[in-house]
Order: sequence, then C-alpha cells, then structure tokens
Amino acid sequence: MIDKVITFDRFVRWLLAALLVAIILFTMNYLSSVLLPFFVAWLLAYLLYPLVTFFQYKLRLKSRALSIIATFVTVVAVIWGGLYLIIPPMVDQFDKLTQLVAAYVQKTTHISSIPNAIEDWFIGHSYQIDKMLHSKDFSEAVQKVMPQVFSMLSRTTHIIISIIASFITLIYTFFILLDYEVLAEGFVKIFPKKNRRFVRSLMHDMSGYLNSYVRGQSLVALCIGILFCIGFTLIGFPMAIGMGIMIGVMSLVPYVHSLALVPILFLSLLKAVDTGQSFWLIFGSAMGVFLIVQLITDMVLTPRIMGKAMGLNPAILLLSLSVWGALLGFIGLIIALPLTTLIMLYYQRYVTKEHENE
Repeated sequence: MIDKVITFDRFVRWLLAALLVAIILFTMNYLSSVLLPFFVAWLLAYLLYPLVTFFQYKLRLKSRALSIIATFVTVVAVIWGGLYLIIPPMVDQFDKLTQLVAAYVQKTTHISSIPNAIEDWFIGHSYQIDKMLHSKDFSEAVQKVMPQVFSMLSRTTHIIISIIASFITLIYTFFILLDYEVLAEGFVKIFPKKNRRFVRSLMHDMSGYLNSYVRGQSLVALCIGILFCIGFTLIGFPMAIGMGIMIGVMSLVPYVHSLALVPILFLSLLKAVDTGQSFWLIFGSAMGVFLIVQLITDMVLTPRIMGKAMGLNPAILLLSLSVWGALLGFIGLIIALPLTTLIMLYYQRYVTKEHENE
C-alpha cells in the first residue's frame, strides 16, 4: 500500500534534487585534483582529532595549535621508528646480496675487478661501439626511446607535484584541526533547519561506525603482524620480525599486505645464495606461511573481529567484501564494512522502521 501519493510537484522536487546531486558529483569529479588534498586532510583530521584532544585536555597543553604540533611530532616519531626497524635491515640485506652476486661473478668468470673488466671491454670494442652509434638502427632506436624518456620525466614531475600536494594536505589538516568543532557544526548549518537533525544523526552514526572500523582493522593488523613474526621466525626466514612488522602496518589497509610478496621473493633469493639451500624450498616455506596467515585472516580474524566491531554476521561481512570489491575494486574493499553497516542501519530505521519504538 502506498502511503503518499506521488504528485507532479513532488516529482519535480525529486527530479531537481537528483539533478543537483548529479551536478555536485560532476563538479567534484572535475575538480578532483584540487579537492583531493582537502578530503584527505579531513580524513587525517578526523583520525588525529582524538590525539589532539588528548594532548590539549588530558596533558593540559596551553593551546590547540601546540596540541596539533605535538600530535604531528608523535605521529612522525612513530612512523620514523617503524621505518628504522624495517629499512636499515633491508638495506643491509641488499648490500649483502650485492656482495654475494659480485663474489659469484668473480668466481665463475675469474675476474678480479668487475669495473676494470667493464672498462677493458669498452676499450677493446671501441671501434664496434663507434660504428653502432653512427648507424641508422641506433638513430631509429633513439627516436623510439626519447618519447619514453619524456614520459618518465613527466611521471617524475607528477611525483614532485604529489609531494607538494602532501605538504598542502598537512597545511589543510593543521587548520582543520585548529577549528575542528566549529567546522563540523558549520557543515551541519549549510542544510535547512528541518534536515539538520537527520544530518547530525547521520554524522554521529558514521563517526561511530568509522571508529569501530578503525579499531577493528587495527586489531586485525596487529594480529596479522604477530602471526607473520611467529611464522617467519619458525622457518628461519631473514628479517622475520621486521617483515612481520612491515606486513602488519600494511594490513591497516585491507589486502595491501599482498605487496609484501616482492620483498619475500628478494629475501628468499638472498638466503638461497647465502646458504646454498634450494630457492624454491625457502620461497615455498615463506609462501606457506603467507597462505596460512591469509586463511586465518579471511576465515577467523576478519569475520570475528570486524564482524563484532561492525555488528555484522560473518556471512554478511564476507558477502559485503565480495560485492563492494566487485563493484569498486580496491576502494570497495576499503569502504565495504562501514558502508554496508550504515546502509543496513538506515534501512532498518527508515524503511522497515524496526527502531521506531526504541
């Protein structure tokens, strides 16, 4: 039974509202490069705001600006400490691999100095090299390579622009945190008074579910890091603790820890060259640990921890990951749990009205 009759006036208002939403989405897409630092800054401000209030009210720092600076310093110190535990051992392992490769080349080719051997080769083949540089094939090859060089320079320029945008994002974050409460309330006031109660309720629910999501995902990442530390230590894998910490940090974003397969491959090769063991045995053992931890994560940790944190049944949780991942790819995996929970909540509240009498 239809509760409300769809009149022409109501239809026009819905149409105008849909048109307004389309215009807003189109504008946001057109200005995405400009708006992205601002939206990232809002997300960072939201995540850092509890720490800022901790410094300001619990530790009684004199001003909000000083609390923000203390927060930035704390976050940078934590990140720097994590990198210090991971990068120097990785550099040492890379240097060790370079030495092993050089020793292997010298042993098999009976060359005492690789740089001197390269210099002697260039001197002995100077005529052939000069002939090649003046050949037609070399000119054509240069013409084909130059666009790729310019493309690489263009990518380098994009990297520099990204670094500049990161500084802009930090500036945005600082000023957003400086007046966080005022800006949050000001956002509500841009809506008509009759809709402000709904907007406040929406923001409150989104904040609660996002907090639950961050806490749950952080606990999952901690468990993943511990499991990898234990697994890599048991098989005697190089940098077991450092790799476990790195993978745990990467797991703060769902499924990003799969990128750890690259350093796992590198360290397996290093251990095989250093010890003489079979590369496939070492790499297979590491992959076994990786697969076991992944199964524990998908079948136990994520359904139990995230399901409890978000209030979702494990089956619904896995289904939401599959659906949003298929629709939006990697971004869908990130937003699947909070978005699914929010949709289910508002469906129960405004469609089925299960919470009407609560």
